[in-house]
Order: sequence, then C-alpha cells, then structure tokens
Amino acid sequence: MSKSIENPTPNAVTTPSGPGDGEQPERMAKTLKPHWVFAIALGSAVGWGAFILPTDWLAMGGPLGTLLGFTIGAGLMLLIAVSYGFLIRTFPVSGGELAYALIGYGRVHGFFAGWFLTLGYVCIVALNASALALLFRKIMPSVIEQGYLYTVAGWDVYLPEILISVTALVVFAVLNIRGTALSGRIQFWACVIMMIAVTAIIISVVASPTTHFGNMSPALPDGVSPVAAIIAIVAIAPWAFIGFDNVPQAAEEFDFSPAKALRLIVLAIITAAALYMAMIVSVSMAEPWQALANSGSAWGTADAVTGVIGGSGLLLLAIAITMGVSTGLNGFYVSASRVLLAMGRAQMIPPIFARLHSKHKTPYVGIIAVMIVCLISPWFGRAALTWVVDMSSIGVTIAYLYTCLCAFKIFRPTHEARDPEALPGMYSTTKKVLSGVGAVIAIIFMLLLLIPGSPGALGKESLIALAVWIIIGVVFFLSRIRHNRKLTDHQVDRLVLGDIRPTVTRFSERAQMRREGTLTTEN
Repeated sequence: MSKSIENPTPNAVTTPSGPGDGEQPERMAKTLKPHWVFAIALGSAVGWGAFILPTDWLAMGGPLGTLLGFTIGAGLMLLIAVSYGFLIRTFPVSGGELAYALIGYGRVHGFFAGWFLTLGYVCIVALNASALALLFRKIMPSVIEQGYLYTVAGWDVYLPEILISVTALVVFAVLNIRGTALSGRIQFWACVIMMIAVTAIIISVVASPTTHFGNMSPALPDGVSPVAAIIAIVAIAPWAFIGFDNVPQAAEEFDFSPAKALRLIVLAIITAAALYMAMIVSVSMAEPWQALANSGSAWGTADAVTGVIGGSGLLLLAIAITMGVSTGLNGFYVSASRVLLAMGRAQMIPPIFARLHSKHKTPYVGIIAVMIVCLISPWFGRAALTWVVDMSSIGVTIAYLYTCLCAFKIFRPTHEARDPEALPGMYSTTKKVLSGVGAVIAIIFMLLLLIPGSPGALGKESLIALAVWIIIGVVFFLSRIRHNRKLTDHQVDRLVLGDIRPTVTRFSERAQMRREGTLTTEN
C-alpha cells in the first residue's frame, strides 16, 4: 500500500457495472491549471450577495462591525482550510468531502456528507440562476415585469425572468459538459473582469470629492453592542465564503501538484474577503450609511454607487454582478456534478452517475441531473427558493465538519513514534490542533444556524425544508442498502479513491491489532 493516494489508477476500464467486479471507473482528465482552480474558489465564494446585500449587512453590524465580522469570518475559514489543504494533497480525487468522510468514518458517513453537499451545491446553482433574472428585473423592470404568471410567497413571477434563469442554466450546463478546460478559462476571465469592476468602483468612490469617511459614522448601529454587531456578521461567514470548498471536488483534474491547493484556497479566501470589504466601504462612504440602510431601497448598493459616479456606477455593478453570478453558476455546476460522480462510483446512487462523456470526459449525467432539478426552481419564485437555499448552509457546514474531523483523526502529535506507513505531513501537533479548532468552528456555525434566536438562525420554512431533505435521504439510503451490502469496504475505497484507504487512517483497527500483537509492516 502506498503512503498516499497521489495518483489513483488512471483512465482504467469502464464505469463499474456491478458490485462484484474489480474494475476501476474511468478517471477524469487532468486539465485544470492553478489559476483556473483559484478562480473556481474565488468566483464561487463571491456572488450576487457582495453587490446586493451591503446595506443589509450595514444595518446589522454598521461599518465597523461588518468589516471586523468579515475579517474574523475569513480568518475562521482559513483555519478550516488547513484541513482541506492536507486532505486534497493526500487524496486528490473527485468527491472531496464525501471521500474524506468515507476515509475517516466509513460509507454511511460518506453518503451523509455527499447527500448534504449535493443539496447545498444544487441550491446555490438554482439561486445564482435566479439572481441573474433578479439583476435584469432591477435594471429593466419595464421589460422583465411583463407576462405576469402568479405569486408565490409574496413574490410575483413573470415569464421573462423564468426564461432568463432557464437560459443561464442550460448554457452553463452545456459549457460544463463540453469540458473542464473550457469552463476553467471562462471562470478565470470572469473573475478577472469582476475584480477590475470592483476595483474601479472603490477607486471612483474614494476619489470622488463628494464622499468622505464621515459617512461611515457612527461605526455601529444605534443600541447594538460591538460584540453583537460583529457576531451577527460572523454568523453569515459560512454562506459568504461558500465556494473555496469547491476546490477538493475538482482535485482529480489538477494538472499540477495537489500540494499547491492550500495556497490557492488561502489566496481565494483572502481575495474574497477583500472584495466583500471593498463593496462595504464603497457603500458606506458614498452617503451616510444609516439613512441608506433605513431607506427601504430595493437595491441600496446601486443607489449609493450611482449617487456618486452616476450611470457608469450602475454599469460597473451590473458587470460585477453578472460575472459573480456566472462564476457561481459555473463553479457549483463543477462541484455538484463531481459529488454525484463520486456517489455514483461508490454506487450510493445509480452507477450511471459515474459515467464520463465519451468525447469530453466530463460527468455529463451529473451535470444534466443538476440542470433538470434547477430548471424547476425558477417557477417557484425567488422568495420560496430562498427558504431552501438558507438551509443549504447546513449542508456545507457539515462538509466543513467532516473535513476537519477526518484531518484531526489522521494528524498525529509531532513527538509520537513514527508509523512506517505514515502519510506525508501526518505528524504535526500544530496541524492537529488547527484541525480540531476547525471542527469546533464548524460546530459553532451549525449551532448558529439551528439554535432559535441566534443571529444566523434558520426560519421555520427553511427548517421544514431541511427536515424534508433528511427524510428523503433516509428513504433513499434505505432503498439502496441491500444493494450496497454487496460491496465490500475495500471495493468502495477503490472505486472512490482509486486504491484502498491507507492503513494509518484506520486507527481503531490498528490499535486492536497492537493490543493483540498482530500488527506488522505487512498490515
């Protein structure tokens, strides 16, 4: 057994046709360049919220609380990223957190992680498609608000916005099917354009003679303590930075050393935080922020920016949002389809999801499945969709938790006697502590979402949607349990990881063998 799974069995035979065969599924081509992977992480993390929600955040935390909250949130994400960096380097396979849950805790946990990841990623694809329609609705209301169909949860649904969302979903599905290299290039240049637009906005606002830092006073909302203001913003960090966790989903496709993944993730998180804060500063400097936050404007960010730099400000915002939404659509299509690919390989779902396109070598079945599910969402209106999307943060937080727990389980204290099968970088007291801290952070984020009255607590509708998804998952798991029992753990390991998992990840088994005196280098 090798000491890591740096190169799973490449391009072997075919998608597994039955639980008994030892055939390897076809592996994906290594086409992703480092700057494309950085763009997948950054573009997925910075979406429509950075350009629509600054006034909402200012109302919650004020300029000081919001900036500090995003800084702390980014710092917490960086702690979690340490575990991602180690596991991506050691297990560069499609499926990311599903594979890590499988490695650390077995197949049931792998299914659980994959089920919730699928929920989170598919919901965000749907939300980004609806955000594109929302942008057109705000810029051209007289055009979009034609062809009224019905109202759902207080949201009027119009035919043109449905057509915009449907078109976006189909276009990005086709782009992803046609190849990772194509979608990677588009992702990178869209991120470049988005960063240029944000840079132009903040420079224009700061340089304008009509703006001044006095507009950022008071630093906190009236009657709100500094701690409460900061915590209210930190509570949304899992949602704000969702996207850097897309990197492990595409690890099998890196055309570079997986050891670089941590640096790419760290750079993406820092850049995302800088873009968020640039927009917050731009809005709060443009005019007195309290008046803006209390104005009830449908798009306070646009009001603030256009008030300073006019129509060019609206154009820059439109460009930034379009790029942010497009990169989110593209990035989460990549992630959702790779999770389904890994679940198909493990036969947790029908093995057809493990098939790759005969020409483009992409997981086309998963991409089409994501598209079909998301094509339903525009018909329900954005208000109803947000109920589902809000609780999708739970799915991603669960992924954070499994990643950190798996890394914590593998890392050993520096002073411990070396195992002959040790994975590279496995012995590090510092990283073991950081992975443990990351797990605690993930639990805290989860509690902030689930405990009633907390700053980030989910609404009743979102909790109902979460319960429904859990029930569906349990039913689906039980419906396949008889089939899955025909597969051994080693078969599942080989299908997902390309090899059996390293023996050093099975500590309880090895501890028992030590007690019995049967552990040898052969084991």
